Amino acid sequence: QVRLVESGGDSVQTGGSLRLSCVPSGSTFPSAWVTWFRQAPGKEREGVAAIWTGTGATQYADSVKGRFTVSREDVRSPIYLDLNNLQPEDTATYYCAARARTLPRGAGALSRDLYDFWGEGTQVTVSS
Repeated sequence: QVRLVESGGDSVQTGGSLRLSCVPSGSTFPSAWVTWFRQAPGKEREGVAAIWTGTGATQYADSVKGRFTVSREDVRSPIYLDLNNLQPEDTATYYCAARARTLPRGAGALSRDLYDFWGEGTQVTVSS
């Protein structure tokens, strides 16, 4: 019913920047939580950055605060993740996920089990 397609992953040097995009297709919705996750080899998938498209409210993992920014320029834009000052530890497959409902009371947005729709991922590799 809803399909998410990520793009923008690349190989960059330490300190570089990337912009990832998440484009939904199929059924549309007026507002949603859209969250970026990442998974490195041998590690669990972790939530990185989330945005509620109705208001622009955001949540970030401590590991990326001050370096990554999730945004949507307007209602017709993709959801972006801007990755700045990239470090080798940021190397991972980055996934976009969406939840077309508000969060349960008291819940944070970075939990994997909250999301209904997932993209296939885009690879980010950071080398020194």
